[in-house]
Amino acid sequence: MNYNVRGDNLEVTNALKEYVEKKVGRIEKYFDTPPTSDVFVTMKVVKDVHTVEVTINFPGLVLRGEESNEDMYVSIDLVVEKLERQIRKHKTKINRKFRQEGSLRTLFKDEPNGAAVKAVAEDDDDLSVVKTKRFNIKPMHIEEAILQMDMLGHSFFVFSNADTEEMNVVYKRKDGKYGLIEPF
Repeated sequence: MNYNVRGDNLEVTNALKEYVEKKVGRIEKYFDTPPTSDVFVTMKVVKDVHTVEVTINFPGLVLRGEESNEDMYVSIDLVVEKLERQIRKHKTKINRKFRQEGSLRTLFKDEPNGAAVKAVAEDDDDLSVVKTKRFNIKPMHIEEAILQMDMLGHSFFVFSNADTEEMNVVYKRKDGKYGLIEPF
């Protein structure tokens, strides 16, 4: 993996960089061949709170984790644990899909009352859509979309950008500022 480690309000020492590479490198054990993906790590310190953000772009999958703690090394450990949980969850979904679509699904049909197949089906409920909303989208500027989002009390707002005539999303960040998602 190719590491891109940078610091905000923090000088990234060799020791920190080596620690990040060692800890994040642990996720390679989950893959058959070592991944060649880029790993983007941002470390920052704000008021004695050490935050680590890691983003890894794999083909068909983006892993992202962010953790904060009073100690930078603990933050790194916590974010790696979060990434490992994401990988395990993704691998479980892939294996479950293979089991249902492939020949391995037939192994569970002989169970009494289909208990094993039923258990797998119950796990899929957490991915189902429980509510659908439809609404008219009028063109507006980014500032107006932020005001609309705040008035509604939502953490994000989908709108048609009046400047670019494309669908955009504004969202409220953890630091209280706003972000914009736009297609490219």
